[in-house]
Amino acid sequence: MTAGSHATSPHGRPRDRRRNVWRIGTPVVVLLCGGLFVVSAANSDGSDLRPGRYTDLASLVKDEADQYDALRAQVASLNSQVGALTATMNDRDVARARHRVERLKDPAGLVERQGSGIRITLSDAPEDVINSTTGDVNRLLVHQQDIQAVVNALWKGGATAVTIAGQRVVSTTGIRCEGNSVQLQGVPYPQPYVIEAVGDQGSLLTSIEDDSYVSAYREDAADPSVAVGWKLELEDLVVAPAYDGLLDLTYAQPLTGGAAAGSSS
Repeated sequence: MTAGSHATSPHGRPRDRRRNVWRIGTPVVVLLCGGLFVVSAANSDGSDLRPGRYTDLASLVKDEADQYDALRAQVASLNSQVGALTATMNDRDVARARHRVERLKDPAGLVERQGSGIRITLSDAPEDVINSTTGDVNRLLVHQQDIQAVVNALWKGGATAVTIAGQRVVSTTGIRCEGNSVQLQGVPYPQPYVIEAVGDQGSLLTSIEDDSYVSAYREDAADPSVAVGWKLELEDLVVAPAYDGLLDLTYAQPLTGGAAAGSSS
């Protein structure tokens, strides 16, 4: 090798060229990695981009319920602000509308009710019964129709207010199954399901006993092979809080002639 020649690799390629590639490439890679970290931090907004999975249903239900409680508190605060601003308006039409709203609040479930009543608790069959069954397990679980049947029987018995899991039942309350939980107003609640009603205890009990669907459920509760949970208690004081959820209604609207024709094409 002469003094003026370049050192070469065993394959005959200059080593200086490889050194230059590393000198340039390393800073570029570092800058790209730093940019990715910045983008990830911005997208996550300080949260975990890969949160841990829920290991059980109770964790999922609790998280959803906590989020719902936070949103419900925000709604209550905004409604309070709207009420305060409305009260400052000195207008005859506004005053007339406010008076009508006040009269309708109680029948709409927007006013707290309390008094004597009953409490009914529905629950799934014990785990040992569920695990030992070889047939259909649906009879061993509480379904939305079971809860609806009890609530409807209570309304028939003259209940002035009904709650499920402490949530006031109003005309827009939706009850539906979601996996192993039941959703009320879109919020999942695990069993057991506690249903309370304010009203004359004698009338409520008679309505419960006369309801054919509830009677069938109670027979399943008395059957050791089914053993779904049923517990009825008389209460001297039942408190049904005012409904404080969303009041806006979402409903379908028919398409206009032009829009309907355009959608069918």
